[in-house]
Amino acid sequence: MHKIVSQDEWLAARKALLVKEKEFTKARDQISAARRDLPWVKVEKSYVFDTASGKQSLAELFEGRSQLIVYHFMLGPGWKAGCPSCSYLADHFDGAAIHLAQRDVTLVVVSRAPLAEIQAYQKRMGWKFKWVSSYGTDFNHDFHVSFTPEEKASGKVNYNYTMTEFPSEEAPGLSVFIKTDGAVFHTYSSYARGLDILVGAYNFLDFAPKGRDEGGLPHGMAWVRRHDEYEGAAKSCCS
Repeated sequence: MHKIVSQDEWLAARKALLVKEKEFTKARDQISAARRDLPWVKVEKSYVFDTASGKQSLAELFEGRSQLIVYHFMLGPGWKAGCPSCSYLADHFDGAAIHLAQRDVTLVVVSRAPLAEIQAYQKRMGWKFKWVSSYGTDFNHDFHVSFTPEEKASGKVNYNYTMTEFPSEEAPGLSVFIKTDGAVFHTYSSYARGLDILVGAYNFLDFAPKGRDEGGLPHGMAWVRRHDEYEGAAKSCCS
């Protein structure tokens, strides 16, 4: 039984927590500023992606804007469906993309699966965001979200800025680029729990009394399903 108190006692506890929440907000603002202050690395390699509009270079993915956010979605060649956890994140993308465009940011999702396989899964899920294929390029490997059989066989791969065990040949991540004077620069990449902030549903759950309620699960996202796989879920109109 959770502690039950009077309204006055609750208000005192809430105000005490508010002090900590404000400290957290200020700390987050400082970290965001430090993220923006990171140095840039010029992208020297030429990457060409398969898109619904034909072949496009990394520079062309900006679509006339100066900033590009790439979500690395776990969907490898031959997979029957995308990663459930990446799909959980991707359910939030369509609503955000139009607003990002108003702030000079293009959001693009990239996977290593061939374009036809990407399009089939995207149709099933009913998503509209731009999703392109890096199949046959080094893009995923260079940004440490795909691993070769040799890397997997060694027992550890380079993920989230360290050598670690990883259960799949594909991994989730986010990479950010800026284009200025015709050159493209890599400004930031994040992986693993660094992607939590993208999950609006998690942010809602963090307000709820039970929170994410994942303590007794084998791993944090063990409860997550693709949105058309939950019991009683309505099937996508596009499936």
